[in-house]
Amino acid sequence: MLTVLRNSWALLLGIMLLMLGNGIQGTLLGIRGKIEGFSPLEMSGVMSAYYLGFLFGSRLAPKMIRRVGHVRVFAALGSLVSAVLILYPVAPDWMAWILMRVVVGFCFSGIYITSESWLNASSTNETRGQALSAYMIMQMVGVIAAQALLNLRDPGGFDLFVISSILVSIAFTPILLSSSAAPSFEKTTPLSMKKLFHTSPLACVGMFLMGGVFATQFGMASVWGSEVGLSVKNLSIFVGSIYVGGLVLQYPIGWLSDRIDRRTLIAWLSAFGAVAVFLGTVLPWTLLVLVAIGFMSGGVSNPLYSLLVAYANDHLDRSEMAGASAGLLFINGLGAIGGPLITGWFMQQFGPGGYFLFMALLFAAIAAYAVWRMTRRHAQLFVRRRFRALSPSASAVAVEAALDEDNKRPAAE
Repeated sequence: MLTVLRNSWALLLGIMLLMLGNGIQGTLLGIRGKIEGFSPLEMSGVMSAYYLGFLFGSRLAPKMIRRVGHVRVFAALGSLVSAVLILYPVAPDWMAWILMRVVVGFCFSGIYITSESWLNASSTNETRGQALSAYMIMQMVGVIAAQALLNLRDPGGFDLFVISSILVSIAFTPILLSSSAAPSFEKTTPLSMKKLFHTSPLACVGMFLMGGVFATQFGMASVWGSEVGLSVKNLSIFVGSIYVGGLVLQYPIGWLSDRIDRRTLIAWLSAFGAVAVFLGTVLPWTLLVLVAIGFMSGGVSNPLYSLLVAYANDHLDRSEMAGASAGLLFINGLGAIGGPLITGWFMQQFGPGGYFLFMALLFAAIAAYAVWRMTRRHAQLFVRRRFRALSPSASAVAVEAALDEDNKRPAAE
C-alpha cells in the first residue's frame, strides 16, 4: 500500500478533493431546490439529468481523449465543471438546472475515465488491486466529508456553491503537476448486449435495477429530506450514513461472496435491503431510524453492485471481460436515468414515503429475479474469480482494470 501511495498520491488526493466538491453540490441542490420552490417532480428531472450526462460522457469522453490527450480533456472538463457549479444560484430555474446537470454529469464521467486510466497505468500487476481499493476509499471519504462541509454556510446563499467550485478547481492541481506521464488510451470493443444478457441475465437485470437504486439513494435523498423538513445537519448525517454503510460493509460481504453461491448472496442481500428501506415507510423519521436505514441500504447497495460485476465475470471468457464492463455500466446508466424520475412520481403520488417505497420495490425485484434465475440455471462448475470492491461512480476503465487484475491472480478457493 505504501508503494501505491508513493506512486499515486497526487491522483488520490485530487480524487478526494473532487469528490468533496461533487458531494457538496449533489446534496446541496436538493436543499436549494426546495428553497427556490421547485417541486419534487421538477427536482427529479434535475437529478436524473446528471446520469443522462454521465451516460453520454461514458461514450464520448474516450473519443475525446484519443483525439486530444488526457491532459487537455482533464483540464477542459475540470474548468467547465468549476464554472457550472457557481452558475446554479445565478440561474434559479429548474429547466436551466437540468441543462447544467447534464453538463456536470458529462464532465465528471470524462474526469473519472481520465483519472482511472491514469491510476491503472501507474500501477503494476502486483499493486493494481490495492490501488483500486485506495481509489474507492478516497472517493467515499471525500463524499462523506462533503456532507459535513454542508453545515459550514447557509444553503440559501452563494458560499457553498463557491466552496464546491473551489474544491473542484484545486483537485486538478496535484494531478496536472504530477510527474506521472499521461497513459495511452486503448479502444475496447464492447460485448454485444445480446451476448451479455445471454451470458448473465441476472447481472444485466440487476445492474439496471441497481442503477435506479443508486440514483434514488444519492440523487433524491436531499430532495426527500428537504420535502419532510429535515435540518441541514440531520440531512447531511443521513446521506453520510449511506456512504459509510457502503464503505464499511463492502469488504466483509465481498469476502463472503468468494465462498458461497453469489446468486444466493445477491438474493438475500436484496431481500434484506428491501426490508430495510421499507421500514422508512412505516417508522417515524427520527435521526436514529434514518441513520440505521441509511447505513443498511448503503451497506447493501454498494456491495450488490460489485457482486453483480463479479457474478458476470464468473461466466465470461477472459477475452470478453473488458468489453462486458462497458455494457454493464451502460445498462446501469439507463437505470440511473429513470430512477429519480420515477421516485419523483412516487413522491407525488404517495407522499414523501414514496422515496423509500420505490427503493424497496427495486431491491425486492432484484431478490425475486435472483431466486427465479436459480430455478432456471443450476449451480455450475466455473472459474470463480475474486470479488473486487467497486464504486458506483466507477467508469469502464476501473471495472476493466479490476477484471484484468483479477485475471492475473489465482481464483479463490
